[in-house]
Amino acid sequence: MSRSKFTVDVVAGSDGSMTFDIPLRIVKRGYRKLVQIPSPEGAQRPWDTRPTALQRALGRAERWQQMLQSGEVTSINEIAAREKVDFSYIARLLNLTMLAPPLVEAILDDTLPSGTSVNDLAINPALLWTEQVDRLERRRGRLTE
Repeated sequence: MSRSKFTVDVVAGSDGSMTFDIPLRIVKRGYRKLVQIPSPEGAQRPWDTRPTALQRALGRAERWQQMLQSGEVTSINEIAAREKVDFSYIARLLNLTMLAPPLVEAILDDTLPSGTSVNDLAINPALLWTEQVDRLERRRGRLTE
């Protein structure tokens, strides 16, 4: 078992309470703030690695959806011209913004069944969230925890 090289200061109070002083820092990552504990070994965590293709696709879809909702663009055609991509690609990816929360969570945590592709989720998704999850599990297997 390896031991970490950072120290945690523990102070016992006269009333029986304990105070822990743990070295950490708060960093912004996208829309969230993360707590990082310094690691002398430079251990990688899931959010420190490169995003998967599905994570990138979901991010693009969310960005395009926000552009449409804010009025920055007025149509999918305008996004296609700006991004220099095909209209049908944008239309497909925008379907990812309507995915069931467990599927979005599985994309972000990279716990989707092996072999799941953007097309499995973006082409003709079911309207009901429960059906979306059932359909994916029938095609690719159970969502992992």
